[in-house]
Amino acid sequence: MLRRVLSHRNLTDADALDLGLANMAPPGTLTGIEAAADLLAEAIQADCHILVVGDFDADGATGTALAVRLLRAFGATQVTYRVPNRFEFGYGLTPGLVETLADDPPDLLMTVDSGIACLAGVARARELGCEVLVTDHHLPGAELPPASAIVNPNLPSDPFPSKALAGVGVVFYLMAVLRARLQAAGWFQAGRQAPRLADYLDLVALGTVADVVPLDHNNRVLVRQGLERIRAGRACPGLLALLRVGKRDYRHLVAADLGFAVGPRLNAAGRLEDMSVGIRCLLTDDHEEALALAEQLDQLNAQRKAMQNTMQTEAAEQVDKLVAALGDHLPFSLCLHDDTWHQGIVGLVAARIKEATYRPVVAFAPESPGATRLKGSARSVPGLHIRDVLAHVHAHAPDLMNAFGGHAMAAGLTLEQSRLEEFRAALEQSVQHFLAGQAPRAEVLTDGELTASELNLEFAAQLAALGPWGQQFPEPLFEGAFEVLEQRVVGGAHLKMSLRPLDGHEPIDAIAFGRLPEDLGGQRQLRILYRLDLNHFRGVARAQLLVEHLLRS
Repeated sequence: MLRRVLSHRNLTDADALDLGLANMAPPGTLTGIEAAADLLAEAIQADCHILVVGDFDADGATGTALAVRLLRAFGATQVTYRVPNRFEFGYGLTPGLVETLADDPPDLLMTVDSGIACLAGVARARELGCEVLVTDHHLPGAELPPASAIVNPNLPSDPFPSKALAGVGVVFYLMAVLRARLQAAGWFQAGRQAPRLADYLDLVALGTVADVVPLDHNNRVLVRQGLERIRAGRACPGLLALLRVGKRDYRHLVAADLGFAVGPRLNAAGRLEDMSVGIRCLLTDDHEEALALAEQLDQLNAQRKAMQNTMQTEAAEQVDKLVAALGDHLPFSLCLHDDTWHQGIVGLVAARIKEATYRPVVAFAPESPGATRLKGSARSVPGLHIRDVLAHVHAHAPDLMNAFGGHAMAAGLTLEQSRLEEFRAALEQSVQHFLAGQAPRAEVLTDGELTASELNLEFAAQLAALGPWGQQFPEPLFEGAFEVLEQRVVGGAHLKMSLRPLDGHEPIDAIAFGRLPEDLGGQRQLRILYRLDLNHFRGVARAQLLVEHLLRS
């Protein structure tokens, strides 16, 4: 069964199971990393002012915190950071953001998780006399920014083997080369201590998982090593505090806990207010301050959830009206918009509607209250590269979108509200072009059925040991038929059950989040899709089923 699970994920080489740090891809193969390390080394040795400009999501926050922590640990005495407020400056190193630095520009400006598309902002910073170092992982456009150095695994012809590296991962690699450069220069003498880079992998793991980048072998190494350090209690106080408010036990942490408990709380700051509070949480070494900031982030996340629920309901109503008008024949793509929606949350709404309809979705909100310009967030389905779709739209209508960018599964754009219908038609045409006229079809792949003898603690632990699981390396999903022995509601909204496999005798606990007894339809036998999970409660570990889908029988 373990071989089958791994082969389903195209992992057939035993060496690929070795996730030790020695198996990281070598940093020297990243184009521009040597020049970037030289820039930073010279700035540190000359006691220059280094400004780190991050992005307003969890990847940007962890990357910014990692850069600031390590540059200071290397001996830099003038390191500051800025994160653009999405409501004031928008994404990345914009000319407006750079203009706020004009009175006292830094000697070196380093971007994190952005910059590759910020041509005008980089150019303005150079005019102010700044050296500019761009670290990013987003796909570049036809023209690169006029930076002093660029590190991005997705640059044309870059030989680095892991194109899925997150923004925080790019920073980690750059810091590794910088440390070697400073060591070679004899910098770590006269009382200076060279920091252990592995001690900072907690931030790398968090940013990598939260950014939902593919967990190729290199990213799995980084995440596994970070998880091991967190489980040992060797994480920064802010991360431990975020786990605490998220009600997760760091000793039994898995990658999904970072993605579902920590990442959303960190992202809430950038979505609703300013990511600086999240970065402060990750930078502080004071446990009390970390907990206070984590609780503030937790409150913001609760506010975000309430707003998202309202917006999702409104978005679903729009889809229902469309279904009623078209007779159950949805278009290949969906464009949703409401003047009252919040631009920081439309991406989450697009993701949920995409899951419900299995269509690529773009959700729009006003750039600011009453504005005529819309900010759109796109989410795609497997097999449809959404940034390529937007590039296709741009090629046929160059003046339609004000700006766009992103990845295969997620992208962002801006356009004038008066052109929304025109964009909706252009998007539909492009999506149909890329899908060759075949409408997207919902598909759930499973790893088959487990026997009753495999539904136990030992096998659940063996599966967990193969992780971390995540994007493009999905956690095993099984199917099977069970008899319902007991059922009750826990937490006010979740169905807890005792199930017995039809081919076995021993019952096993199961939980279906967001389900109620009426969802069973009174049936005593069910077919379900489930994950075999380890449940740690009061110091005791038990196997349980996490029910993903109720198929009924």
